[in-house]
Amino acid sequence: MLRFVNYDLVFQEIPDEVTLALNISNCPNRCDGCHSPYLMEDVGAILDENVLAELLEKYKNAITCVCFMGGDSAPHEVGRLAAFLQQNYTVKTGWYSGKSNLPDNCAICHFNYIKLGPYIKHLGGLNSVTTNQRFYHVENGVLIDATFRVKN
Repeated sequence: MLRFVNYDLVFQEIPDEVTLALNISNCPNRCDGCHSPYLMEDVGAILDENVLAELLEKYKNAITCVCFMGGDSAPHEVGRLAAFLQQNYTVKTGWYSGKSNLPDNCAICHFNYIKLGPYIKHLGGLNSVTTNQRFYHVENGVLIDATFRVKN
């Protein structure tokens, strides 16, 4: 089960998309220097199909993408909810994972965008030229590195 603490409409997380970013709690990664340490706790409201449907109804004319910010404690739930969105809505889907690799049996076909990599303080985030994190566009089930699109 996934829980989310909050959400926001953002313009920088996914290039060229107006994104509903869902901040998912119970992060197992414990990155040093994490910008959202409150997401390490298992707190917040349950995130399921009904909640997603309500949010999509509320923001349907304002967003082009839904991005799961976290969810590494239950990656197959993230995939299941992305599949729900893909099957029922026209929005694109993204997933920001703090893991270096995708979990086994991850159906990337349910995502348009995936970010991988833990935050390593001295390397910086996605917009740093020294980052270890990678941002991918998913095309025909293949991860295409598009990290350059989010760097300054």
